[in-house]
Amino acid sequence: MPELPDVEVYVECLAARVAGQPVERVRLLRPFVLRSVDPPLASVEGRTVCGVERLGKRVVIGLAGDLFLVLHLMIAGRLRWRDRGTRIPRKLGLAAFDFPSGTLLLTEAGSIKRAALHVAAGRAALRQHDRGGLEVLSSDLHAFRAALRRENHTLKRSLTDPRLFSGIGNAYSDEILHAAGLSPLKLTSRVTEAEISRLHETARTTLRAWTERLRRETGDRFPETVTAFHPGMAVHGRYGKPCPSCGSPVQRIVYASNESNYCPACQTGGKLLADRAMSRLLGSDWPRSLDEWETMKEGRSVPER
Repeated sequence: MPELPDVEVYVECLAARVAGQPVERVRLLRPFVLRSVDPPLASVEGRTVCGVERLGKRVVIGLAGDLFLVLHLMIAGRLRWRDRGTRIPRKLGLAAFDFPSGTLLLTEAGSIKRAALHVAAGRAALRQHDRGGLEVLSSDLHAFRAALRRENHTLKRSLTDPRLFSGIGNAYSDEILHAAGLSPLKLTSRVTEAEISRLHETARTTLRAWTERLRRETGDRFPETVTAFHPGMAVHGRYGKPCPSCGSPVQRIVYASNESNYCPACQTGGKLLADRAMSRLLGSDWPRSLDEWETMKEGRSVPER
């Protein structure tokens, strides 16, 4: 799912292409992508783009007359910039927005379609799409602490909860927690003041660094390869590969459709966190440490505890 750095770059690149231009036409290939009925989608046609902004993980196109197009890409939704009037691709295409300068395509891979388009009239209606999470980049330590301690969850769950923090998902939460040297399963009620301060700083540093990196990689082009997995990431998507900080193999916890990637040496004192599926399968044979994990990989028996 595109997260804060990815959506920021989408917003900047889109604004450079459509700001001050009218929406000539909106074309829907998959009508289900439109999740609102009032005001009607046709009401945006002919209106000039006043600005483009990010709302959590959503891209918002502001139009004259206080109307807003709200695009939520979910997991597999993506934006493509093409020549004006480009046909919507039959397999992946959902909708197209035609401007004098070109066409913005909304596409989505996979058989389950979750991407959504809303039309909102006025700022009050737009705020209904705001989950209320804290904008970490503009937050101070006091506000960050209050959001983190609002509910007693694991750090991973809290960082990815849009009601607590805005724009952070599976990928960047892994990177933030690795940079802070904190376990993804540590409860927020047990985090010390020093750890909160460190987490606040690393969250801001990590998000800023990746936003700037994606800007540089994109340049003047429109971002076409938005992905949750980047070669330069420390732990996300790097299961079994060496941690760039200490060289220990990166581990992961898989649960439902999500996963946490972490370095045991840097984040959990060498302890392997229990994976719900594998630890249930292996029972008492589940390795508790990096040494036991390496022993199992080599095919040797783990000493009895």
